[in-house]
Order: sequence, then C-alpha cells, then structure tokens
Amino acid sequence: MTRRPHLFALSVLALAGAGAPQAALMAQPQGAGAFYVAEIATPMEATRIAAGGVAWTCEGTSCMAPRGTARPLRICRELKRKAGAIAQFTVDGEPLADEQLARCNS
Repeated sequence: MTRRPHLFALSVLALAGAGAPQAALMAQPQGAGAFYVAEIATPMEATRIAAGGVAWTCEGTSCMAPRGTARPLRICRELKRKAGAIAQFTVDGEPLADEQLARCNS
C-alpha cells in the first residue's frame, strides 16, 4: 500500500473549508438580508412589530424586515401607522422617491 500524503492534506483542507460558508453567514451584520429598511422619526420601545404583512425588527429608529407580498408603499404606510413618521424607506437597497415617501407619511 502506498501512502499519498497529498490526498490526506487535500481532504483536511476540504473538510476545513466546509464550515466556511456558515462562518461567512454568521459574520454578516444583523439585518444584512433585510429587504425593507426604514428609518423612523422617533425611537420605538418595541423591538418587534408586525406591519404591512411582514415582521419588523427595530432598534432605536432603525427597522428592518424581509420581503413581503404587498406593494412597498402599502408596507410603508402600515409601518407608519404602527411606528410613526418614516424618515427614510428603502426597498431592496433603493430608497423610495421623495413623492412616495410623502404619500407614505400622509
């Protein structure tokens, strides 16, 4: 039987790399997967609320939520009803236009 140390080394490296994707996910900042991000005018005491058919996680004046099925403007309006005035509302990294943000807050 011949020894193949290079195959052993490759096996060890492959097993060590198997946990790398999990470590990368754990290293992401909280809310990195958020589809909606809102900045509200007044800090909230509640850290979790349901608004617009999605579950929001809030800390201070920042709120984040996963993707919902309703239109973004409707989700923004529902959040405004529960959390107060919305200073900024971002959908998948794109901020709502000023006119839409004004409609959200009206």
